[in-house]
Amino acid sequence: MKLFFALLAALFFSVNTHAASLLIPMDKSQTNHLKAYGIAYFVLDNEVTIEWLLNFRGGSFLMPHLEAIEDECIIRGVSYEILADGQVNNIKRQIASPEVNQEVVQLEVAPKIAVYTPPGLMPWDDAVTLAMQYAEIPYDEVYDSLVLAGGLAEYDWLHLHHEDFTGQYGKFYAAYRNAPWYRKQVAEMEESARKLGFSKVSKMKLAVAQTIKDYIFAGGYLFTMCSGTDSFDIALAAHNTDIADHMYDGDPMDPNFREKLDFNNTLAFHNFRIIEDPLEYEFSTIDGTDRHRRIPEKEDVFTLFDFSAKWDIIPTMLTQSHERVIKNFYGQTTDFIKEYIKPEVIIMGESKAIGTAKYIHGEHGQGTFTFYGGHDPEDYQHRVGDPPTDLSLHPNSPGYRLILNNVLFPAAKKKKRKT
Repeated sequence: MKLFFALLAALFFSVNTHAASLLIPMDKSQTNHLKAYGIAYFVLDNEVTIEWLLNFRGGSFLMPHLEAIEDECIIRGVSYEILADGQVNNIKRQIASPEVNQEVVQLEVAPKIAVYTPPGLMPWDDAVTLAMQYAEIPYDEVYDSLVLAGGLAEYDWLHLHHEDFTGQYGKFYAAYRNAPWYRKQVAEMEESARKLGFSKVSKMKLAVAQTIKDYIFAGGYLFTMCSGTDSFDIALAAHNTDIADHMYDGDPMDPNFREKLDFNNTLAFHNFRIIEDPLEYEFSTIDGTDRHRRIPEKEDVFTLFDFSAKWDIIPTMLTQSHERVIKNFYGQTTDFIKEYIKPEVIIMGESKAIGTAKYIHGEHGQGTFTFYGGHDPEDYQHRVGDPPTDLSLHPNSPGYRLILNNVLFPAAKKKKRKT
């Protein structure tokens, strides 16, 4: 099917030098922004190159006008426009103007996507997998054994499901230690650690975090939300010590753990303080959740930064949206207090009034990482056991758009994989 699609595209261009193009607008005229990303992935997955028009009508997609693509747009309910060559040339001349903060980025290869997630059902959902399922973007699920066996080399992009890399089981002990799902999770994690040769779950999770860090350094792209952000860096900082108390790993915390934290080993955060109370539902001082309680829900928003599309292409891609001010949403890690963010990390979205960053990005070696605070962009206070969000009710969600920007981002950077 992919070969037929590619040959059809080649034939189309060879026989019709005045071929029309199909534009998927991403401004407020778009009926379904989230499924539009799925169309873009569908076309890339069929080996047809497309163009991402950064800051043009909300970050629109331009692709050849093929019947198969048009049919797919109709089926999925995605708005599109057919443009003649003259119209496309005018748009590109406008974008090329030095005075216009727009750019054209070519997307060439559909990234191969992995989601780091435990097997079986947990009493919470994951916004990224919900977004990809709704947009019809395929992904594989991976977990500790595959990561430690080197399996990430097969993937361009990795998302960390709601996760705790510190070995403290999300610090759910106080509220859920007698819940069947919690007891089952602990038993399964301990058994997995034993089979993989680790004396503790915290040691296994640290090894996984370090392996993921190496994956980024070698050119991988990491995206994570909620507790998968700060717990990842906290585990890396604590690689020389023990920050898990006895109810989590059978022995007390290292009394000298503060002096042994290594902030040179982290990706995004430094100089933070560990929350020592094992019964407090908080990992460290990185998280800005408490600051949001000072403001009413209607005023709780974050603002995306405007970047130079011609010079700061990566953060421009990652902040494409039809809305610049986006409603906030809680998580175990809602966002990040700015004083703990390393200076080289780019802040892409902030709640300026309370001094927190919602959306950050950085580089490590040949790869990149993007951290997005909060749990579900369309559920202000999503709680354990709440039903998953129905994205058919939120097809134009700007908060979910930021997730899908990250899914497509590697297509602009990665070379085609050998098969």
